[in-house]
Amino acid sequence: MLKYFIILNPSAAKGAALKLKPELEQALNEKGLDYHLVISEHPGQPIVLAKKACDQNYDVIVSVGGDGTANEIINGLMAAKTEGKTLPKLGLIPAGRGNDFAGSMGVPPELKSAVDVLVAGKSKVIDIGEVIGGDYPNGKYFGNGIGIGFDTVVGFEAAKLPSFLSGTPGYIIAALKTIFLYFNAPLLRIKLDDQELEMPCLIVSVMNGIRMGGTFMMAPESKPDDGLFSLMIVSQTGRIEVLKLITKIMSGTHVGHPKVSMPLSSSLEITALNGSLPVHADGETICEQGNSLRVRMHPKQIELITGK
Repeated sequence: MLKYFIILNPSAAKGAALKLKPELEQALNEKGLDYHLVISEHPGQPIVLAKKACDQNYDVIVSVGGDGTANEIINGLMAAKTEGKTLPKLGLIPAGRGNDFAGSMGVPPELKSAVDVLVAGKSKVIDIGEVIGGDYPNGKYFGNGIGIGFDTVVGFEAAKLPSFLSGTPGYIIAALKTIFLYFNAPLLRIKLDDQELEMPCLIVSVMNGIRMGGTFMMAPESKPDDGLFSLMIVSQTGRIEVLKLITKIMSGTHVGHPKVSMPLSSSLEITALNGSLPVHADGETICEQGNSLRVRMHPKQIELITGK
């Protein structure tokens, strides 16, 4: 019988994740799973717990929380991998605000459905990105993607909203507010595998998954196991046009828009020639006013239990 190590982040979704514990345990018990559930006590602890679990003969480590929880567990697994340890599979039970990593990987938002996916055990080996710069000069791993510019400020604003405005409604309100807060795009130099761009960029999304902010389909054709990032670069545009573009991004119909480019690359270097770089990775702040960063892909690193 498979052994599951489950890490629940009680702070996910501003505390709502902890309320799911009884329902989660009931669903796991009904499936007859052999599991050990731990509630993390502070930010950063899921990294330590995941790394230690790699020495304890678990078959699956399960993240119960949002993108930030999964991100910490990914960083713990990657730390263990650099030490030569064999990794268990990674499972996801979405319990955060956006749940973009889980959604990108085909894991449904409903708890019982997510448990069904976990039990079915269908998996794929996915790529893992790494961003170097800002508050992480030694690097931080990510599973879903990083955002630079407008969408990062949206995340900052969404985090300030009350808990009842979580998920998609909160991100939409935050996006509308950000249109007036973050309008003048910084001039960026972006070095990709085979080209170099220099332009004012309102948004740069570097995606391994397909979406951010719960419903914004940044890279609808992204594949998490092709060794490449799917970028969405939005150049400077007016406020009304930004509002129209947001609706297109929500439906994934922005591909081909004159203000949007969608290159592929396994690495990139980004420098702010004027202005600064607000950056997040999987919703976690990398920097609020950075100057430069590097991003690189690590192909086929973690076996993820997925609904796709």
